[in-house]
Amino acid sequence: MEPSLKHTLTLLDRMPAAFSALLGDLPETFTLADEGPYTWNAHDVIGHLIHCERADWLPRARHILAHGQSQPFPPFDRLGHIREMHGKSLAQLLDEFAHMRAVSLSDLADLNLQPADLDRLGTHPAFGAVTLAQLLSAWAAHDLTHLHQLSRVLASPFRQAVGPWSRNLGVLNCEGHSTAA
Repeated sequence: MEPSLKHTLTLLDRMPAAFSALLGDLPETFTLADEGPYTWNAHDVIGHLIHCERADWLPRARHILAHGQSQPFPPFDRLGHIREMHGKSLAQLLDEFAHMRAVSLSDLADLNLQPADLDRLGTHPAFGAVTLAQLLSAWAAHDLTHLHQLSRVLASPFRQAVGPWSRNLGVLNCEGHSTAA
């Protein structure tokens, strides 16, 4: 069963609070931890989510509505978050993400999407034809992917501390699943 637009929007609306509840007031031992070279810590993840609010999901939805398949989506700079987070604390990033998500969802509501709009096609530069419904579903799944990523990162300081339980704790054995979107 595919999620309805209403369910997808409900999930998207809850994600800033979920990230804030998970990360707010944690010591840097957790928030600056990563999974090794070329991986992200909590600051990077939230900075990336902010960058996506500005340059990815809603702009691509508008692009589908304006251009259909006639023009592929503009390229997305997956590392554009570095500019978004420069000089900001994690608390500032979490607040900014919550604000940006609220603006995105308000702007999305202003589009007054109809069921037929969800079937409209756009062109992803790597995936080819995608529907607006797929884009919106990917937006929610993207948030959950980063929540999953943060659970792995936050668990990493416990890798040695848990002793023999480490082999039974999936969060300590998961190697991640993300690729560029």
